[in-house]
Amino acid sequence: MDEAMESQRSVTADVKPEDVKTDVPKTNLTDEKDELFCGPTTHDKDYVITGDTQDDVTSANSMGGGSVGSEDSGLAGSERNTAQTQSSNGQKSKRPSSPGPHPVKATCVAAHPPNPKLTLCLSNSPGKGVSTPSDVEMLSPDSPVCKTLLINNSADRGRDGSTCAKAQVKEQFVKDSASTSSAKGVHQVAIGTEDADIAECSGSSDMSQDLIGSQSGATFESVSLALHTMDRGWLGTPIDELNRMPQCAPPLSHLKVAPNHTVTVRTDLLREGDVPVPYPTKFKDAWDDVSVKMPCSEKNLFPMETEDGGGVQSRWELIHTALQGGFKSSLDVRDAILRYNTAHAKRWDFTALNLLCTEYLEHSEVQHLFETILPTMVNLALSAPSLCTMPIPLLKSRVNHSLTLSQEQIACLLANAFFCTFPRRNSRKSEYCNYPEINFYRLFEGSSPRKIEKLKTLLCYFRRVTQTRPKGLVTFTRQVLNDPPNWESSQTQLTRLHITCEGTIEDDGYGMLQVDFANRFVGGGVTGHGLVQEEIRFIINPELIVSRLFTEALEYNECLIITGAEQYSKYSGYAESYKWKDSHKDETPRDDWQRRCVEIVAIDALKYRHFLEQFLPEKMSRELKKAYCGFFRNNANRKHLSAVATGNWGCGAFGGDTRLKALIQLMAAAEAGRDVAYFTFGDAQLMRDVHEMHTFLTERQVTVGRLYSLLNQYSSLVCRNCRTTRPDVSLYSFIYENVSSPATAIASDSTRDSGISPVTSDCH
Repeated sequence: MDEAMESQRSVTADVKPEDVKTDVPKTNLTDEKDELFCGPTTHDKDYVITGDTQDDVTSANSMGGGSVGSEDSGLAGSERNTAQTQSSNGQKSKRPSSPGPHPVKATCVAAHPPNPKLTLCLSNSPGKGVSTPSDVEMLSPDSPVCKTLLINNSADRGRDGSTCAKAQVKEQFVKDSASTSSAKGVHQVAIGTEDADIAECSGSSDMSQDLIGSQSGATFESVSLALHTMDRGWLGTPIDELNRMPQCAPPLSHLKVAPNHTVTVRTDLLREGDVPVPYPTKFKDAWDDVSVKMPCSEKNLFPMETEDGGGVQSRWELIHTALQGGFKSSLDVRDAILRYNTAHAKRWDFTALNLLCTEYLEHSEVQHLFETILPTMVNLALSAPSLCTMPIPLLKSRVNHSLTLSQEQIACLLANAFFCTFPRRNSRKSEYCNYPEINFYRLFEGSSPRKIEKLKTLLCYFRRVTQTRPKGLVTFTRQVLNDPPNWESSQTQLTRLHITCEGTIEDDGYGMLQVDFANRFVGGGVTGHGLVQEEIRFIINPELIVSRLFTEALEYNECLIITGAEQYSKYSGYAESYKWKDSHKDETPRDDWQRRCVEIVAIDALKYRHFLEQFLPEKMSRELKKAYCGFFRNNANRKHLSAVATGNWGCGAFGGDTRLKALIQLMAAAEAGRDVAYFTFGDAQLMRDVHEMHTFLTERQVTVGRLYSLLNQYSSLVCRNCRTTRPDVSLYSFIYENVSSPATAIASDSTRDSGISPVTSDCH
């Protein structure tokens, strides 16, 4: 089946009633509370906040600065570690750069703020306990973490709580260590997937005795070294040694309009701390196939019945009338939206919005929502003719183009998306069939707790931007790769690697090029049921969502780069366990264009029906091109390039192999001149495996070209004739064997100039 069409259908698939939980219990209003709305309250209760009180006190005077596999969309994305590394005051937490084990970071919630009367709070939905993530992009199928969870709940633990190491060391480990340690050195000590639990067995003497009795002194030293590293949360280059923005970035030239760059503000009036001024002064209408069709366009007409049979009226006038009528309940919001979307009156469902207001919010919160937040959102949406005066270009496929909008313009556009005002965007049969959904109607449907938490997160954003006008810019760039590298002849060496099983891309990868594990329709299921890596990033940084308004589905050689998106919310959990926690004050510095120094790249991986499919040469080549497209910057000096912050890209519902995808991203980053910070999202075994492979390859000076040839050899010699669902020989074992064998090493020396290792005639 055509992958594009399948992806397109998956994004728009509606949630079936039988798939949605309908037994949403009442919230215990005396449970923990999280701040969502700020305003006067008559409550005398104490509320739980996570250190953002200052933001609420000062936001009236200054700007409050600041992983795809969803059930209904089939979008692949990486899961997040539920333990956040965000400190309670919203500051970025830095990982220690000294060697040795580091404690796992956890988000602490401080109760009883000094001034609770300034805070209106949102009750958490029932069942706050964080469930164990299940998606492959967070924990790979072979992850010892998954198996450790089972062991930890069994009776196989010793009295001191440690797992018996002796019972978990496989015979194959001893056999491999004895037979091939001379070829691989310490790299052979890549302990099997079940054996990661040895990290918990520091007190076991039985294991040492068994190994001493059966192995040589050299092997025992290797085992000791491996065990020493198994309790570490990170390996490789200390993360603070990698490039970050703005420190590594060169000075920016003056922001100006160009044929391939649309700027919608007055660049001559751009000042730090000032709200950007829209350009031009008056609204310029455009109702064509290269621009966004705006709800305030005079061409946006609505059919109406008249005495003589029929006619049309301005849909924008109807929107004005409907939204300015005031809201007293969620039913009023529903009725207003349906007044100018009558064709969908029988299909659109507002259950989630109604549940939020009746089951999850206290009376005072509902009152503040309808009396303050929603009316200011209406005013923001209806200001489109004065804020979004320039036609917004569509970022079409096969065209390099950048679009810079102000954060205030984005807020206006997103307010219109909330009230579902964008014309021609509610049907896949329109001219926008190859674009993501933008109107929020799917967020309001069903009774899933996911929708409730999404709405909480987005209402936190709208409360912030309506309370204090945002003052920065955001740039969206569609980049097309027309001339990919010649992978086979590449002489490039792998760059530095920091790999960790702790932390998150957005927290610990601050200042780096952060990878969004995207759907080809950017944002994936963010306006629907999806709530994994990509969707979570889009709702905590809601300015990313506006890219769906103008970004056509990504082609195989394209990516979307977003610079300047601000984070407005803190969260915990993933998918079903996701919870909005608190407002987040983003302290990320701004560049000379008044953009937050946050660069996010959306790259979409292929979806595989069968595991072996991804090892076909053309599939691996496609993923290399896609990753390289996201990482490279034309005419950039590599010393000015930040590191790539990434993880298990395309390894969730899309079926990618974590170890292959790690190598592909390392190769693409090396060719693009960037170091890599890799987050395995809790998979300690993957962290060790990838680090050992990276060390092995760099010590032997294996080039990108030779590694590319090894991948093709593995495809032809191991995968092509495989009769089982997975090959008997793993990719990493194959690489170790072929790079380490004397015959390969001698032949490699003779072909070093070409960067190609000897291959058999049928390897391509």
